[in-house]
Amino acid sequence: MPAKVSKVMPFLWYARQAEEAVRFYVSLIPNSSVDNIWTLQAESPSGPPGSVKIVEFTLGGVQFQAMEAGPLDQFNHAVSFLINCDDQAEIDRLWDALGEGGSYEACGWLKDKYGVSWQIAPAELFDMMKGKDSARVKRVAETMLEMVKLEIEPLRKAYEGTKAA
Repeated sequence: MPAKVSKVMPFLWYARQAEEAVRFYVSLIPNSSVDNIWTLQAESPSGPPGSVKIVEFTLGGVQFQAMEAGPLDQFNHAVSFLINCDDQAEIDRLWDALGEGGSYEACGWLKDKYGVSWQIAPAELFDMMKGKDSARVKRVAETMLEMVKLEIEPLRKAYEGTKAA
């Protein structure tokens, strides 16, 4: 019987290094695994039989597939992966690892060395941003917009009103 697959899953097209990228991501995020690797055994627009590699993997409990099939479109900000972090240590660890060889951007965004965009954020940020107190929400948003890597304590202080807006 075939393994159960998600009805909807992210699918990433890499020009090259799909397996390397997947193994890197899996090494960083708990509840992750490389589940299967296979090649397309037919001629395709990307090349001869065996030249297209598919990597099935689980990342943080979510099923993904990645394909290595030569250049087509570049990754861009239209799709990113948000990692909700439990504490500052997790933010720092993932920020440093995923950002190495890539580029750091504003508001907790970075692009990894493979070109994939990530958002590294404290899980509690989204509760703060959904709050009913518009003054608190505004302070948190303004504080976040001043940051590159997100820092939990300044966001908490903004939420609590202990930092000047």
